[in-house]
Amino acid sequence: MQIFEKDNLEIKRMTKGKLPSLPFVRIKEEIIGKDYELSITFVNKKTIEDLSLRFKKNKDHKNILSFPITKNSGEIILNLETIRIEAKNFDKKYINYLGFLVIHGILHLKGMTHGSKMESMEKKFVKMFNL
Repeated sequence: MQIFEKDNLEIKRMTKGKLPSLPFVRIKEEIIGKDYELSITFVNKKTIEDLSLRFKKNKDHKNILSFPITKNSGEIILNLETIRIEAKNFDKKYINYLGFLVIHGILHLKGMTHGSKMESMEKKFVKMFNL
């Protein structure tokens, strides 16, 4: 397992392969603030399905899960294998789609739910980070 820590952000890789290159710290700070402690973990397909079943009561969440821990901390869990496939299916570049999902997950940690307000914020941050 590879771990990277910087500015209240911890990134863990529990799968094989190279970590994707995105401005994770800047995205986190812009959306939820510098003092928010965020952990991003990359897991394999089976692990995210198991977590989805355990915490969401289904296996439908195969790309990203967001878990608020406290008011000022949370965790995002991502499955890169599924994200790569979905990016192709949506005719998106993998890194851009991954960035969008990180933004999406952080907005959930901020307390937002699916709807037009969240979509508007997603578009704002996708544009800001050129994703």
